[in-house]
Amino acid sequence: MIGVTVNFLAIASGALVGTLLKKGIPERLTKMVISALSLCVIYIGISGALEGQNTLVLVISMVIGTLLGELLDLDGHFNKAAEKIGSKFQKRDSESKFTDGFVTGTLVFCIGAMAIMGSFDAGLTGDNTTLYTKALLDGISSIAFASAMGIGVALSAVCVFVYEGAFVLLAQYISGFISDYMVAEMTCAGSLLIMLIGLNMLGLTNIKVMNMLPAVFMPFLLCNFM
Repeated sequence: MIGVTVNFLAIASGALVGTLLKKGIPERLTKMVISALSLCVIYIGISGALEGQNTLVLVISMVIGTLLGELLDLDGHFNKAAEKIGSKFQKRDSESKFTDGFVTGTLVFCIGAMAIMGSFDAGLTGDNTTLYTKALLDGISSIAFASAMGIGVALSAVCVFVYEGAFVLLAQYISGFISDYMVAEMTCAGSLLIMLIGLNMLGLTNIKVMNMLPAVFMPFLLCNFM
């Protein structure tokens, strides 16, 4: 839970800094730092992808997982849920910046493949690298959000802690049923998605990574036969 805690502290402290600084942070500076971190995300993805042992498992996992995610339209459902939650809060309290900050922060920091993959990686292997990187990204973003919407962004850190913590605990619960071979292949598939996240962040691609998320869990089934 160390990575989850770091992510929580990064958002909370970033929101506090943003609230104090208000709009005194140049947008170009924030964009450049996020671009630099995007390259780090790609590097982390490449490093993890090299842990795979069976290319055939990876290929089949990506194909079946992506088809499944696309048919279920996971990305669309996640976005619709986010919009529905946000609209409900806005209708109830359209003039409250505190509420806007809380809702925006919660949706941005929770929804995404990096939060799920980082949490699973931490729970299965104890590697918090992805969550640490996400913490840096979220910390910077929370500064920008809080400078515009106030301290409400800090409260979203609680939701992030509960959300990511639940995935970490789930991963630890199922770890006893997963072999090292399965973990390596799941890490490999997940790392490819992390690479895509970095490319999306740089604006080089616009791939719906969430629709490819089922690919991460395919090795759990395939490794028993291949």
